Amino acid sequence: MSDGVDITQSDEQPEFRSGFICFVGRPNTGKSTLTNALVGEKVAITSSRPQTTRHTIRGIVNRDHAQLILVDTPGLHRPRTLLGKRLNDLVRDTLADVDVVGLCIPADEKIGPGDRWIVEQVKQLAPRSTLMGVVTKTDKVGPERVAAQLIALSDLIGADRDLVPVSSTKNKQIDVLVDVLAGLCEPGPAFYPDGEITDEPEEMLMAEFIREAALEGVRDELPHSLAVTIEEVIEQDKHIDVHAILYVERDSQKGIIIGKRGARLKEVGTAARVQIERLLGTKVYLDLHVKVAKDWQRDPKQLGRLGF
Repeated sequence: MSDGVDITQSDEQPEFRSGFICFVGRPNTGKSTLTNALVGEKVAITSSRPQTTRHTIRGIVNRDHAQLILVDTPGLHRPRTLLGKRLNDLVRDTLADVDVVGLCIPADEKIGPGDRWIVEQVKQLAPRSTLMGVVTKTDKVGPERVAAQLIALSDLIGADRDLVPVSSTKNKQIDVLVDVLAGLCEPGPAFYPDGEITDEPEEMLMAEFIREAALEGVRDELPHSLAVTIEEVIEQDKHIDVHAILYVERDSQKGIIIGKRGARLKEVGTAARVQIERLLGTKVYLDLHVKVAKDWQRDPKQLGRLGF
């Protein structure tokens, strides 16, 4: 028998939410760095070079109230090669299936025609997805510049859209962004077991870590021409042998990757091995070779062999 006292729980847990999120933006707007910050582990490679991301990398954000699946994609761009066209197709296919699209705009760069073009593409390709904005790299400017960029981003995507300023490298506002993204997703179950951070095969991640190391400090023309394949992984008693091939399009690029007396390739192997050992949790012997696959970005057969 009730005595008229309200016994409703005031600290009731919010309904669990889940969904797929895709960050878009011009090259070097911090999409992959943001993905890693949200996941809490490195699942996507980062570089200041355009078109660093070549595959859809799924990073999984686990919280008590939500699970967010972040789909890190190549940046939308106007393609100049068959590879570029296929990367754009990959982004378009991804956008058609996500719940939320986050447009990333750096705090230290003015909004331009490329950003407006991306917004138009998102509205066409993801009409059912919820669009929101993220101002990245807020640690690079003062609060007044961040505020001005938030206003400019609001003008670009609409005053009714959610906006969050973040610094991925300083881990600022990351939990706020998680809560905003979760709020934009529908109530639903977790898609992956708790604790899982990615569904990408280990070999793909290893290849990406090698490519990231090889991109460090190279000339502008090389990033587009570089691909990496894992040829063999052999488990030994106390370590794992990983054999990989780095493909470039010209002999001159091969020389850049190898360096004088192999010094550059050795640096690449050292940097990549650290990441791969962290991924696999064991010692790794990394064997790298460089080969020329002439104009592979424009050759359908070679693109297929390289996983595109």
